[in-house]
Amino acid sequence: MTLQIDICSDIACPWCLIGKRRFDRALAAFPHREQVRVTYRSFQLDPSLPDSYPGREADYLAGAKGLAPEQVQQMLAQVSAVAAGEGLHYDFDALVVANSRKAHRLLHAARREDDLATGGPVAARLKEALLTGHFERGLDLGDDDALVALSAAAGLPETVARRALADPALDTAVQEDVAAARRLGVQGVPFYLLDGRYGISGAQPTETFARALDRVWAEVGPLADLGSAGPACGPDGRGC
Repeated sequence: MTLQIDICSDIACPWCLIGKRRFDRALAAFPHREQVRVTYRSFQLDPSLPDSYPGREADYLAGAKGLAPEQVQQMLAQVSAVAAGEGLHYDFDALVVANSRKAHRLLHAARREDDLATGGPVAARLKEALLTGHFERGLDLGDDDALVALSAAAGLPETVARRALADPALDTAVQEDVAAARRLGVQGVPFYLLDGRYGISGAQPTETFARALDRVWAEVGPLADLGSAGPACGPDGRGC
């Protein structure tokens, strides 16, 4: 038996990295982890962003999302504190605001390279590198060279990465992921779909993910919402 888990997330979502840490911890402790296949699905919170935005994250959220500067600062401080509790060191002052489209192109290329039966090691490593590069290292994910360097370190050949970055046809695959998420009623990310039947919304505690893995493995119940919604990023910018 293989348990399929689809994770909808965006590189520009701080809760997606927090959720990844918590989910990864639960999966590492899951007795049947070798029989779990994880696929990262694309989701864009703001597809209208330019490849590079001339301002800080706080400026973007305040201006583009219509949030008061004080509200933005409080929100960023809150998410930074939660991230620190997971061993992450967010640097919103250094963060480069950029459209995540190119990063998602690379993730789709990585998925094609992966042997899906093993759970997608290249795509998983690339997802981690993109998220930490964005939130902790201040890398410009609108810059091709920065993206290629991250891809190569994750195991995606440079030639494949550069070809993917220049391939607008991969945008169709990104849009198909987003459309599939919308059909499921996904309004924010991260969102976890277990065995195509059980949904978990937001960066839930590790214990919630652990219980969900056990429950789904036992194949109990129809499509369900496993727990109340956790913190997530939505298109209106709330929570990010």
